[in-house]
Amino acid sequence: MTPSVAVLTGAGISTSTGIPDFRGPGGLWTRSPEKVRLLDIDVFVADRDARVEGWRDWAAHPAWTAAPSAAHRALASVPGLTVLTQNFDGLHQAAGTAASDVVELHGTLATTSCLTCAETCATATVVARLGSEPDPRCGGCGGILKPDIVYFGEALSEADLERADRAARTCDLFVAIGTTLQVYPVAALAGTAVRAGAELVIVNASPTAYDAQAARVIREPIDQAVPALVEELGG
Repeated sequence: MTPSVAVLTGAGISTSTGIPDFRGPGGLWTRSPEKVRLLDIDVFVADRDARVEGWRDWAAHPAWTAAPSAAHRALASVPGLTVLTQNFDGLHQAAGTAASDVVELHGTLATTSCLTCAETCATATVVARLGSEPDPRCGGCGGILKPDIVYFGEALSEADLERADRAARTCDLFVAIGTTLQVYPVAALAGTAVRAGAELVIVNASPTAYDAQAARVIREPIDQAVPALVEELGG
């Protein structure tokens, strides 16, 4: 019987594509701590200047032009793999992992919703309007538009959390890649998997809070380690 594998990916899997992480040595918030406030939902709603700056940053985000890494492509080669990701860049899907197999726990940059009427549209269409509308509004009700990324102060999708929890509880192998496992509730999935009897493998350059519970910790560069791990597992 083929073992069931669930993978949790964090920012580290995408840094080689040119997308910076947030908290690392060269991370966005490390270099520009003031940017943290732009992802606070209360600030976003109350402060027009923060929305204008935030939208300007989203328009220039490298996720729009990034291509999947070797690690993304390796994971996409594994049939039926469940990918739980903290990333909003869509690179797992771009690499070929079926959208139905990806749970985007912290949301996606691909779509935008109105905070008033919940109407959804492609973020690219909103970005195209920024030249004339730096603080874009919903065409239907005039409400504030926000990318479908989970901001500080917002709750994660209960459906996504339930699906991720189920994957962690039922897998034979749980692999955490490129995440420090510090951001909860998502970080707790590693512990959930271990308690349910799964083997935990961590692929990350720096130590995590779950290293002691892992059957294996891999410190090699992610774009080398993940393809090698996939090959080792027969993927």
